[in-house]
Amino acid sequence: MYLRRTTRAHKGRTYVNYQLVESVRTPNGPRQKTICSLGDLGPASREEWTKRARKLEHAVAGQEDLLERSDAEADRVLEKAKTKRAAPAQHATQEPQSYGGEHITIDPKLITTERHREAGTVHVGYEFWKRLGLEDILKARELPERTRQLACAMTLNRLIGPASEHAMPAWIKRTAIGDILKQDFDDLAEDSLYRVLDALHAHRSAVEAELVERERNLFHLDTSIYLYDLSSLYFEGLAAANPKAKRGHNRDGRPECKQVVIGLVVGREGFPICHEVFAGNTQDVTTLEAMLDRLSERVGLPAGATIVMDRGMASAENIALLESRKLHYVIASRQSERDRWLASFADTAAFTQVIREPSPTNPSQKKSRVDVQLVQSESLNYVLCRSEQRIEKDKAIREKLEQRLIADLEKLSKRVADGRLSKANEVSEAIGRLKERYPRVARFYDVSHDDKAKSLTYKKLESKYEIARQLDGTYLLKTDRSDISADEAWRIYTLLSRAEDAFRDMKSPLAERPIFHQLEHRVEAHIFVCLLAFHLLVAIEKTLLDRNVHTSWETVREALKTHQVSTVVLPTKNGRCLRIRMASKPDREVMELYKDLNISEKVMTPVRWWSQSPK
Repeated sequence: MYLRRTTRAHKGRTYVNYQLVESVRTPNGPRQKTICSLGDLGPASREEWTKRARKLEHAVAGQEDLLERSDAEADRVLEKAKTKRAAPAQHATQEPQSYGGEHITIDPKLITTERHREAGTVHVGYEFWKRLGLEDILKARELPERTRQLACAMTLNRLIGPASEHAMPAWIKRTAIGDILKQDFDDLAEDSLYRVLDALHAHRSAVEAELVERERNLFHLDTSIYLYDLSSLYFEGLAAANPKAKRGHNRDGRPECKQVVIGLVVGREGFPICHEVFAGNTQDVTTLEAMLDRLSERVGLPAGATIVMDRGMASAENIALLESRKLHYVIASRQSERDRWLASFADTAAFTQVIREPSPTNPSQKKSRVDVQLVQSESLNYVLCRSEQRIEKDKAIREKLEQRLIADLEKLSKRVADGRLSKANEVSEAIGRLKERYPRVARFYDVSHDDKAKSLTYKKLESKYEIARQLDGTYLLKTDRSDISADEAWRIYTLLSRAEDAFRDMKSPLAERPIFHQLEHRVEAHIFVCLLAFHLLVAIEKTLLDRNVHTSWETVREALKTHQVSTVVLPTKNGRCLRIRMASKPDREVMELYKDLNISEKVMTPVRWWSQSPK
């Protein structure tokens, strides 16, 4: 508290008045609050009233023993000041409001904190949600504010602590997401989240297209390379109401479960560009045309762009399709195509080594040696690749599959000999299924069936097997681009690992699988929410990488968990209790992450309110 002098001229005379004033903090900044008017400070001097002002400040705070009881004028001012201060606080026991900066007397032994909530992860996720413009994108789709907020919460849940719609309300209550989004989620029902999924499903194509465009501008992304890969997601449950839920080639080791196949295109920097959900029994090679159509419709596919794919889609029909759309390609050829290049693979002098730099986070890392050779044939460039690391891997895979094939052939032979499988067409179908199951090694065996003798025999084709052994550790790329070297073609192909990384991240840590939804549109909406979370994940990692910070979202997420929001409880001697909802001070590691991500450490504006009891 302090004294403020004011003057007023009236009829040629100047009148002086002193006011007892204190500084208070308001949402609009510091302001001065007049406690009471003291007139011209009579009968005491200004110095005496300055001394009284300091005593009054302590007295109003409850330290009344510091005030001289014999000072009647000061007692009168004290009562006036208390009355003045109490008046605006009559309604403050129920609603939170800004604390006015008054001094209170508290007992340090009674100070507690409560309602601790994880805040750092939500803070970063929400800042990137806004940075990518997702709030504006959903608003442009005319989605209600509540729907937009819940869509944000569901996406952040996938990014931070994946949970089902049934478990998500509990997760929200365990985090500071309500404090950060300034939303009340206490009455959140599971049905509300399903309605949000339905709304997102209706707009997923438009949202994906606009989000990709914003990311391209924000991060200056390359638009000449498109990496295409597929994976599968399996269901828990029958999924009887979903026509896309089928059994097929399962990449998760769950062949007994129904699944859907996900096609995903990512860019050179790893940002997702386009996705599509196919039936679970769809063969990879048949998906290219549909994916190219989706790319053209949603984000545009300029002529001259390069499509990068793995050997599962390396069919003559797909290559002709790319050429008809004036697109370039870098594709891994199928294993059987290497046989014609056996002599070239044996010419070790024609290979050149690819210079591979160690990881910035592990300077002592030793990269496996890779050698490449460029061979032109039939207007195409073939890149022959030899990898030391793959030699033992190819050998182990071939021997393991060979053992399984022989074991199944023995079982089939016994069924034929026992008469349990006697019809020739049934035996032929069984042999065909084995060849389809083990295509990598079945070509090394000649299987024959003698209907009269009721026998099934198989013979190893040693010449073919020897060729395969010599080709261990090798693979073949082909491209129609004549403007790149063997080294450049190999580096472009290895970018495909970023599509594989995308699937790995979405399956874990974003927990995209297993799928518990049973309806087709809910399954597609679930996958889309996971994809939105992946957009945030890639944007966070790309921002850190641009600052030369090489780390993963999983590592960042664990560090950010230490930054929390809690309520500080300050009981006063008069029985009332001041509560302050605020964020903790971030650890140094978290502060560095905020700095690298260009995010403010301010998680929320503190909220203060009075209550009658600390309980």
